[in-house]
Amino acid sequence: MEPRVFKVPLYCDIITHLCDITARFHIRLLKIMDMKQIGRNYYNPSDATEVRAHRLSIWPGFSTSILQYESSIMLSIDVSHKVLRNETVHDIMSSLYSSCGPQRFQDACCKELIGQIVLTKYNNKTYRIDEIAWNMTPASTFKKADGSEISFVDYYKNQYNEQVEDMSQPLIVNIPRRPKPGAENGAIVLVPELCNLTGLTDRMRNDFNVMKDLAVHTRLPPDQRERQVGKFLNYIHKDESVQKELRDWGLNFDTELLQFEGRIAPPEKILQKDRSAEYNPQFADWSRELRGAVLISPRDLNNWLLFYTRRNYDAANALLQNLFKITQQMRIKMNRAVLVEVEDTVGGYLQAFQQNITDHTEMVVCILSSINKMKYDAIKKHLCVDFPIPSQCVVARTLSKPQTVLSVCTKITMTIALQMNCKLGGELWTVEMPLDKAIIIGIDCYHDTLQGRRSIAGFVASTNKQMTRWFSRCVVQDQRQEIVDGLKVCMQAALHAWTKTNEGNLPQRIIIYRDGVGDGQLKTLVNYEIPQFIDCIKSAKQNYSPRLTVVVVKKRINARFFANMGGRLQNPPPGTIVDSEVTRPEWYDFFIISQSVRQGTVSPTHYNVVYDTGGLKPDHMQRLTYKLCHQYYNWPGVIRVPAPCQYAHKLAFLVGQSIHREPHNSLSSLLYYL
Repeated sequence: MEPRVFKVPLYCDIITHLCDITARFHIRLLKIMDMKQIGRNYYNPSDATEVRAHRLSIWPGFSTSILQYESSIMLSIDVSHKVLRNETVHDIMSSLYSSCGPQRFQDACCKELIGQIVLTKYNNKTYRIDEIAWNMTPASTFKKADGSEISFVDYYKNQYNEQVEDMSQPLIVNIPRRPKPGAENGAIVLVPELCNLTGLTDRMRNDFNVMKDLAVHTRLPPDQRERQVGKFLNYIHKDESVQKELRDWGLNFDTELLQFEGRIAPPEKILQKDRSAEYNPQFADWSRELRGAVLISPRDLNNWLLFYTRRNYDAANALLQNLFKITQQMRIKMNRAVLVEVEDTVGGYLQAFQQNITDHTEMVVCILSSINKMKYDAIKKHLCVDFPIPSQCVVARTLSKPQTVLSVCTKITMTIALQMNCKLGGELWTVEMPLDKAIIIGIDCYHDTLQGRRSIAGFVASTNKQMTRWFSRCVVQDQRQEIVDGLKVCMQAALHAWTKTNEGNLPQRIIIYRDGVGDGQLKTLVNYEIPQFIDCIKSAKQNYSPRLTVVVVKKRINARFFANMGGRLQNPPPGTIVDSEVTRPEWYDFFIISQSVRQGTVSPTHYNVVYDTGGLKPDHMQRLTYKLCHQYYNWPGVIRVPAPCQYAHKLAFLVGQSIHREPHNSLSSLLYYL
C-alpha cells in the first residue's frame, strides 16, 4: 500500500495573494480599533480589567488567522486575554533583596526571573529574560546605529519619555532567536524598572482564589464568546473605508459564524475486572463508578516506607487509615507501612532514604510539609535515578481537611491509592479496543529552562492490546531542539518490550501520536523523524513491514466550536468530531472534542495524519483516538489528548522540571511519573 504522506501546500498565486490581502485588512482593522500587538495577538489596553486584590490586569483581545480551508478562505478568530502583573521586575528584585540578603540575592534573582516573559509598556513588546547583566546599570552606555554612545537612562528619556529612578539596578538581557541583520551582538538590554511581568507565578496558579477571580473574566461561556466575536465583526461592517476596499477586491466578511454539522461518537463503556460501567456522557467522568470497583490488575503492597516530619505525624496516620479503607474496597492487599520520622530538610530525607530503603522495599511515600520544589526535586531525582523505586509525594495540608468535607478526603485518598497502584504496575480500567497486534506510541517534548533549555523528549508505548500497560523512555536533547534525535533507541526498546508481553511476536500495526509540533515543523517531522522510525522498524527483523500511521496532535489552536442546543449556544458534547468545512484541503486532519468543562468554552484538539500506511478508515481512526482519551490513569474521566501523549508529557515534564537526567531503565515498565 502506498503511504499517505503529508504534502506541502501548493496554493495558486491568486489564493495566496487573496489570503495576504485579507490578512492585511483585518490587521489594519485591529490597529484602527486602537488595539496593541503583543506577540501574535492584539489586545485593548484601554479596556483593561483590574483585579486589584491580586495586583493583576487583564487585557482583552483577539487571536486571528486567515487561511484557505476546505471550500473557501476563512477568518479564524477567538477571544484572547493577556494577564499582566502590576509589578515590575525591579519590584521583584527589591523584594528578593529584602528577603534573601546580599549574599544570596543574585542566585535568587536568577532562579526567579530567568525564563520569565516581560512586557515593556512604552512599546507594547514582550521579551524573555535570558540573562541578568550584573555589571551594567542604567548609567551604562551603548552604541547607537550612527556610532554615537548614549546611556540607557538618556536613551529611554529621549526615545520614550520614560524616567528611570534607580540608577543602581542591574539590567536584564533578552537574546533573540533571530537577531536583526547587521547587529553585532543580538542581545537586547532592558531596564527592570520599565518591565512588567506577564503571566502567573506557580504560587498564583496554586492559589484557588486567584484562579477563581481570573476565571470570571477569562473563561467565557460560548454565548458570551460569540457576542465578543460578534462585536468585532460588526465593527468591520461599520467602517465604510474598509468596506470600500474590500468591495474593490470582491471580498467580504460574513456577519455570522460558519454553520456546519459534526458527528458525536457514542460513549464508551468502562471495563474493569468483573464488570462494565456506563458514565454520564455529559460530564465524561466516572469517579463515582470507581468507588468499590475491582481494578483490572490490583497490585499488593507488602513492604513500603512512609516518611514524615514530626509535625506531620497526624497527617501520616490519617493517610494510613484512609488508605486501608480505600484499598480494601478495591481488593488491594496492603500491609502497614514502616513509619520513618525525618528532619524537614533535603539532607534529612536523603539520609533517611539511604538508611531505610532496601532491595525489598516496593514503594516510598513522603509526607511533605509544603510545596517545596527543591525538596521535591531532590526526592524525585534520588528515587528515579540514584536508587530507582516507585515513589509518591503528598503535601500534608491536602490530608488535613475537616470532617465536614469527608467526601473530599475520600476522593483525595482514592486518587493517591490509584496512583500508587499504577506506579507498582497495576491496571485500573480500559475500554473496548478493536485493534489486534497494534502498538500505540505517544511522544512529547519539554524544554528544560534550568539546563540551557535542553529539550526532554518523552516516549511512551503500549505493550498489550487493552492499552493498560505502558513502556516509557526519555531522551535528553541539545539546546532548543524540538525534533527528537534518539527515536531509534526508543523505538527499538519499545518493540522489544512489546514482544516480551506478546509471546515473542512483533506488532503488525504501529500508530504514533506526536505532540508538541507546530505547523511550521510538519515538513521537518516528515523528512526527519519518520525516516528514523522506518529505518528502525526495518532493522527489527528481516522482511518486517508493519503498517505505520503518524498523527500530529495540536492543542494550541484558535478554533472553537459551539453547539446550538435548546435555542442557545452551548459547548458541544464530549465525543464531537469535526472533519469537514474547517479542515485543510491539503491535509488528512480532523478535530475531536473529547473532554467536558464545567466553566468557559471547551477547546477542541486538532489531529493531522501526516503519514499513513495503516489503511484505517477516517471514522475508525477518529474513534480509536477518542477511545485512547479514556485511558489516562491519573484522571477518572475523558481527557483532551490520547493517553500516551499525556503520559509522554508527564514523563518529559518530570525530567525537565525535577530530575534533569534520564531516569533509570528499571522503571520503564511502570507509570512512576504520575
